[in-house]
Amino acid sequence: MPSTDDRLDLVPRDEPGAVRSFLFALIVHLLLAAALTWGVSWKSNDPTISFEAELWSNVQQEAAPALEALPPPPPMPPAPEPVPAPVPTPAPPPPAKLETAADPDIALEREKKRKKKEAEDKKTALALIEKADKAAKEKADKAEKILKDKALAQAKAKAAAQAKLEAQKLEAQKEQDAKKQAAADAKFRKDNLARMNALAGATGAPDAKGTALQSSGPTASYGGKVRAKVKPNVIFTEDIVGNPVAEVEVRTTLDGTITSQRLVKSSGNKAWDDAVITAIVRTVTLPRDVDGRVPTPLIISLRPKD
Repeated sequence: MPSTDDRLDLVPRDEPGAVRSFLFALIVHLLLAAALTWGVSWKSNDPTISFEAELWSNVQQEAAPALEALPPPPPMPPAPEPVPAPVPTPAPPPPAKLETAADPDIALEREKKRKKKEAEDKKTALALIEKADKAAKEKADKAEKILKDKALAQAKAKAAAQAKLEAQKLEAQKEQDAKKQAAADAKFRKDNLARMNALAGATGAPDAKGTALQSSGPTASYGGKVRAKVKPNVIFTEDIVGNPVAEVEVRTTLDGTITSQRLVKSSGNKAWDDAVITAIVRTVTLPRDVDGRVPTPLIISLRPKD
């Protein structure tokens, strides 16, 4: 029968240094975890991003014998940052997230600001609209006033022209009426004077148109009497071209005595004019007319070849 010692020989023996290998692996893992913790920047505001590391080995390796006093291991360099994957094209941003119940005051304040801004924008828009309407109304009123003023000025000018025309017509009518009235008044006076003369014993013929009691002025034959008396006193021996006339105004007294003589129309020949004046002076008195009167003043006309 086999002994206990024989059985113990078949049991696998413990490898020497297993405890030290386990402790060394534990220390390495702790240092690696500390280095990873130190090198990784934790971001608490983005819970969707996380990193995970796992250390493993395919081949089992035997640890080296532990030293009596191990120096502290050098700090492990930080693990390199993982290469970020290519960022896809961002989708349209989701609608603004409503404020949670945790911030009611902020949400209320933002809502107040939004409503206040909307009210201010609406007030500004209304003010702009009101200002534009007011400017348009003022412009329309100004244009209307200009048209009214222009129409009023045209109406005034037309009224003034019409009034002027009416005044001219009235003035012409007044002038015509005045002429008619003057003619009527003259005819009325003439008729009255003729009636008065007839009542006073006028001596004119029935068909006479005068207004005096008796006719005045020389008769048709009186001129021949005057020339017959004056011409013998004319002394003129010079030759003269043509037969020019010289007219002399003579004034006399009631008995025919010549008081003055004046040349009123020259014959163009001074010698003949002087001869006529001298002849009248020599005549001294003029003959009486058929009615026994001597007309005065009297125009005597003489020609050298008559």
